[in-house]
Amino acid sequence: MNDFDGCSMNARLPQTSNVSWRTSPGLTPYPLAVETMERRAADIRDGKQPELVWLLEHPPLYTAGTSARPADLRDPDSLPVFSTGRGGQFTYHGPGQRIAYVMLDVQRRFGADVRAFVGALERWLIAALSDVGVRGETREGRVGIWIADPGPPPSENKIAALGIRIRRGVSFHGISLNVAPDLSHYAGIVPCGIAEHGVTSLGDLGCQASTKDVDIALRQQFEALFGPTADDVPLAETGALSAAAK
Repeated sequence: MNDFDGCSMNARLPQTSNVSWRTSPGLTPYPLAVETMERRAADIRDGKQPELVWLLEHPPLYTAGTSARPADLRDPDSLPVFSTGRGGQFTYHGPGQRIAYVMLDVQRRFGADVRAFVGALERWLIAALSDVGVRGETREGRVGIWIADPGPPPSENKIAALGIRIRRGVSFHGISLNVAPDLSHYAGIVPCGIAEHGVTSLGDLGCQASTKDVDIALRQQFEALFGPTADDVPLAETGALSAAAK
């Protein structure tokens, strides 16, 4: 993972074709999401499908990124734990948290500059949070979006996490933004390996924005930065995978 690159908030990135935009209702099983992402990323790489941003929620679970330390899993029996190929360490996913899985042709948009890609994702989140009245910030040496609380005592709490994987130039996995999840589940891990800072959510901050409000802000600000989107027609195999998961 990489830090914010300091580019202009309003600078639009190079465009390709319209990015497909999908929102899934209910709770999507994590293995199904990973399998669907991998299929779509391969299709994007082969020119068979357009790029995709996929909004969803998961049932309560922990995921372990490629840098996860076993000691940071404080309560291994409390929730299911999934090892995953994304960057980063342990994080929590669950209801009330908006996940946006981002399958983009990073090679075409950014060349080999993964740092610029991560910086663009951070700018996207900061702009979306601003739309719902919350000031998000980045911090040197800490990936994700942070909320400064002047206190007393002063503190900083994480409201959005990033974890991506890039395979042959195409990204998958993405971002998670805490709208109103059960924050007590974070006690079972050291979130992203950072013990000295906490986590927060829009609800915890007193923000009344709903998940729908967040979805609108995410799409508007994504289009401002990355270019136009179009409603996605789900792939046939996604329906088959959903049936198999039941």
